Amino acid sequence: MLRLTAEFRRDRSTWLAYIMLGYFAYTQAALGPIMPFLRAELKIGYTVGALHLSAFAVGMIAVGLFGDRIAERRGRAWMYWTGSTGMSVAGVLFIVAPSVLLTVFSALVMGVMGTMLLVVIPAVLSDRHGGARAVALTESNLVAGLCAGLPPLAIGVFATIGLGWRPVLLLPAAALVVIALNFRHEPTPNPIAVAGRADGRVAPLPPAYWLYWGLMVAGISLEWCMVAWGADFLENAAGFSRVTASTLMSVFFAAIVLGRAVGSRLTRALPGRTVLLCAVLTTLAGFPIFWLAPGRALTVLGLFVTGLGIANLFPLAVSAGVETAPDRADAAASRAALAAGTAILTAPLALGWTADRVGIGAALGGALLLAVASLFLLLLANRSAAPQTPSPFPAE
Repeated sequence: MLRLTAEFRRDRSTWLAYIMLGYFAYTQAALGPIMPFLRAELKIGYTVGALHLSAFAVGMIAVGLFGDRIAERRGRAWMYWTGSTGMSVAGVLFIVAPSVLLTVFSALVMGVMGTMLLVVIPAVLSDRHGGARAVALTESNLVAGLCAGLPPLAIGVFATIGLGWRPVLLLPAAALVVIALNFRHEPTPNPIAVAGRADGRVAPLPPAYWLYWGLMVAGISLEWCMVAWGADFLENAAGFSRVTASTLMSVFFAAIVLGRAVGSRLTRALPGRTVLLCAVLTTLAGFPIFWLAPGRALTVLGLFVTGLGIANLFPLAVSAGVETAPDRADAAASRAALAAGTAILTAPLALGWTADRVGIGAALGGALLLAVASLFLLLLANRSAAPQTPSPFPAE
């Protein structure tokens, strides 16, 4: 039995980080469900519609390259409030934009501004909680998963009562006002002093970090390939009807939430890297069942187990990566955002391109290669990294 001790304390700074990540996740996730409405209004096709998500990912990549420098020059608090405010303003612009050029531009700005939060949040949680950063990061991503599931429900409610899709992007702006009223005076923890070299330059992130970075890319790629093409696979390869296939993807999202809830508790008793290895092995166990199962029940079981594993790949890879350079949390978190943007931009597109040529069933086999690569990257990274500090939450 795991003993949940009082040593891990969620102070106001921790709650602000959780809420801000939920705010980001909701706004990002809203782009997908509103796309059918936007395509109908602007009379655009699937490819042009997909440019909105691509623009968001490009914004993530841009800030992922330079986010730590912005944090160093302007400060974390500035990134918190400028990023969140800019994301809301871009969302409002998205609502009123009369042309696809402006909606794509709005999505780009949302990606740039929102990714400032992705740089600050892991860095703040890492500096605040130290050896318990894995607990904080998995909990924050649990909140993000819950918030990411809200836009489809909100669209259903607003569309049913005749308000359409636009209020869905007004909700984050309204929520931000409430957040600011409650947390605007909350101090943001400053970075730990950055390690330097004899020549005065900042020490680079260690090789072990970049192995974990590769695992971040693989984890997000797996998640977004399932999000983007899971329903198509269920329909065209597993034989479910279109409506049933779309509905069954809720099994995957439920598994993501459950997996992060379980992961946040396991990291209180076990080293984060151990839980990360369990997540990779769970993914490797679940995905072949989902992909190759001869029966529909097994396919759904595989979908659920795959979601359980994928749930913790990115947050725990970020935790392990930051641990390799705890004095450079801003840089480590910034490059983690770069990893997420790179994966979101490239992986679903590459799998879709492959599916057009060999079919969705064969194409999704590429996700299995990502899972295998994740295991090798993790083993190499764990070997390269310094010994991990034991969990402060021992088992009973």
